[in-house]
Amino acid sequence: MLAARPDEELDRGSALPDLRKPPITKLQLVKYAGASGDYNLIHTDDETARSVGLEGVIAHGMLSMAFLGEYLCWLAGPESVRRLSVRFNEMVRPGDILTCRGRVKERTMRDAVVQLQLEVWAENQRAERVTIGEAEVDIT
Repeated sequence: MLAARPDEELDRGSALPDLRKPPITKLQLVKYAGASGDYNLIHTDDETARSVGLEGVIAHGMLSMAFLGEYLCWLAGPESVRRLSVRFNEMVRPGDILTCRGRVKERTMRDAVVQLQLEVWAENQRAERVTIGEAEVDIT
């Protein structure tokens, strides 16, 4: 998708297209626990989550990071993703709708390949940035 955009549109500060995910479900959290091997019950059992001071279950932080990885693959193709690092900023709960967003921080050229340094984040329906990160992708 990024390769299809004219080069002049990919300068510093350029906003990238959004990727909106469906609402988080408890079933999704159970499946993610199985896929990731993270069976901490705060992600799947309301009673356990409440016993540690939460209002109910919360999503795995790595789930929102995975959404940002999906976002980068959607934007540039999986072969073009060079790096992704994130910080978890807010809890994600069932029912939350996350939108992955990004902006070009820097654009460089190396060996006929355009390298983009990106600011990326996942925000919930209240416009709270729940996961914040930086990424690097190559486009040809």
